[in-house]
Amino acid sequence: MHRFAGMVAAGWIALAGAVSAQDNPVVVELFTSQGCSSCPPADAILAELSDRDDVIPLALHVDYWDYIGWKDAFAQHAFTQRQKAYARTGGWKMIYTPQMVVNGQDDVVGSRPMKLSKLIRKHAEQPAHARLTVTRDGDAIVIHAEALQAMRPCDVHVVRYDPAKEITITRGENAGHTLTYTNIARRWDVVGRWDGQGPYEGRVTVGADTPVVVLVQDPKDGHIVAAARLR
Repeated sequence: MHRFAGMVAAGWIALAGAVSAQDNPVVVELFTSQGCSSCPPADAILAELSDRDDVIPLALHVDYWDYIGWKDAFAQHAFTQRQKAYARTGGWKMIYTPQMVVNGQDDVVGSRPMKLSKLIRKHAEQPAHARLTVTRDGDAIVIHAEALQAMRPCDVHVVRYDPAKEITITRGENAGHTLTYTNIARRWDVVGRWDGQGPYEGRVTVGADTPVVVLVQDPKDGHIVAAARLR
């Protein structure tokens, strides 16, 4: 089953890759765990997404499966809390793994690539709310945002991530497997609040050449109104 899901994902990525890159990429957050036997197919789909310019994929490893025998090396309780916050704003009855959240608004089982493809296309076709640019200046990034339509105040998030890490799992549901994880969120900071009216300017020290994602997100409904990535 895992192999079949990977083959479906590869075919879907090739088809969906015909969508041109844009200045308003779609953010896909995967809530996953190394202790979850259902997660590897979704992890593989996220890896396929990492090569696209019109999608920003992030893996958020949660900690609520750690008790079943394997402590996830990348898990953070803050990511569990972020998943719960999405459930509250979205009116969802539960959280689970593997769950993907698209642009902070829609969720889908992470191992269902065709449904994910439809959600990505849906959000890609929506008009941009803001223009976001991020550039490097030594060990810092410079963030600039301006509204393209009426907006509520938004939080500005800076996410440092690891492009790929290989882990050998010795206990739990995935015991005996060596798995490669991609786009792993490692540090997540809210660095400012933008009123959504005049331009936003910010500067954050992240370390030279550190892969980073910047998100502009409405804290009331979770909508990610703009995103940018520096690999």
